[in-house]
Amino acid sequence: MNEALPDVPEVRVVGLPQLTSGFDLVERLDLPMHLKVHGPLEPLGGEDLASLAEDINLKGRGGAGFPFGKKLRSVAESAIKKGIRPVVVVNGSEDEPACRKDTVLINRAPHLILDGALLVAEAMGARQLVIGVTRESTQRSMEAALEERGLSNRRGSPLRARVQRNPIRMVTGAAASLIRSIDGGPAVPPGRKVSASQAGVGGAPTLLSNAETFAQLAIAARIGPDRYRNTGLYDEPGTVMLTVSGAVARPMVIEVPTGVPLRYVLQLAGAPAMPQGVLTGGYHGKWLDAATVNEAIVSRDSLAAVGGALGAGAILPITQETCPLGESLRVAQWLADESAGQCGPCYLGLPAAARGLADILNGGGPAALEAVKQVAKSVKRRGACSHPDGSAMFIESTLKAFTDDLAAHVLGNGCGRPVEGVLPLFEDGQVPMGILSGPGEQETGSSRQKIFVDWTLCRGHGLCADLLPEVFELGADGFPTVAQAPVPRSVEAKALRAVRRCPALALRIEEDTRGASSSRPNLPVLSQGRGRRALGSGR
Repeated sequence: MNEALPDVPEVRVVGLPQLTSGFDLVERLDLPMHLKVHGPLEPLGGEDLASLAEDINLKGRGGAGFPFGKKLRSVAESAIKKGIRPVVVVNGSEDEPACRKDTVLINRAPHLILDGALLVAEAMGARQLVIGVTRESTQRSMEAALEERGLSNRRGSPLRARVQRNPIRMVTGAAASLIRSIDGGPAVPPGRKVSASQAGVGGAPTLLSNAETFAQLAIAARIGPDRYRNTGLYDEPGTVMLTVSGAVARPMVIEVPTGVPLRYVLQLAGAPAMPQGVLTGGYHGKWLDAATVNEAIVSRDSLAAVGGALGAGAILPITQETCPLGESLRVAQWLADESAGQCGPCYLGLPAAARGLADILNGGGPAALEAVKQVAKSVKRRGACSHPDGSAMFIESTLKAFTDDLAAHVLGNGCGRPVEGVLPLFEDGQVPMGILSGPGEQETGSSRQKIFVDWTLCRGHGLCADLLPEVFELGADGFPTVAQAPVPRSVEAKALRAVRRCPALALRIEEDTRGASSSRPNLPVLSQGRGRRALGSGR
């Protein structure tokens, strides 16, 4: 059974490092070390910055792959038309169990991400920068980086910068969810699709992209488009960050130039020589069968051409000894549990698809297969966010990639192979890193975890009391009677389940650090450079 990935797994690089430069020297590049490794960065005008992004064909690295230069121009035009300053948002909400590339960058190279974000803010005249995260480790690292640069959220600052932390849920990583939470609402999609470029944070045009995208922009701004294009493919230059897990000897995050054969990446991580299949792009991605894996190379267009997806950069092989449909069922059930519960395609459709896939495995026959296909088709392009679309794509890809196993289950008595659980998930009892108890604590007694109720989000559904009666009970008004409470070790798994299934995302778990020394380093308060000069030297 694969365990949940740590926040910062092993990091490797193929060829010369760009984003991971300096990782061989220190665990985290603070501002002085960052400047020693990468050097200072001069501001660029808006047109120059957009042209740079277009010259290197920079696309968003969060999954959608939208052209960054086009997004930058759209935000600038909208801001000029409305006569208001835009907002810059870094999306570091990496909540998929199989993805860690952005988390690694935020933990180890936060200033490279800030370089890109500050370039954009300077070019467009933005006065607000928000970095969205969901993990304790990423929150601490990015808050430390802002402090090292002398950036804050104080009124009167030329650029107000802050970190927005949301719950670890698949839907909180959606752009609309992050924007809604920044505005003070719940970290769930608003139910209507509005372009952030037109109306994002506070109704202002908002440039939102993921952490790796801003880091790539910072690299290109330093070395120039010609040197940047010397690495990787002609039409997709540069490097990409991948998270490789699943049936591998060494789960890792790896920086590779585009054009590297996928099989080479798998070999580095110790994957089977002949995997039964490889899931590309993460749990909103697509499977490649064994025959196609050897043809695939690492790039967005090349993977799409052979039926795969780069997506969020997660690569997950499985062995010949496991049931691929059973492995996919675990993921489908998790995706269904991650629903925000706001729209029928997500709240009803995804659980129905997971039940249908389970029916296939249990000998439901052709009728079960047709039912799954129909449900997957019906949920697409009808949800409040992209979660139903991505989940349906994953299920359809599963049915397409493993036809022999599908036939064995639909027409016979199954494939005869066990489900090994090689695809990492946040399951009951598997607490995401950052809220784990200390290694010396016993399995019984009190833990160092506390569960909190966010009253601004709680809607009185009462599900917390049903799932965690040891901690919560409802008052006469139907709301929990406590705002925070310690979590006994014996019910940690149930507490995690309550957090993840709260329809309003009103619960969170944090480590109770009272009595423990803080792991956050004492940072010097910068006496100068409280404004835009943080872009260059931090002084």
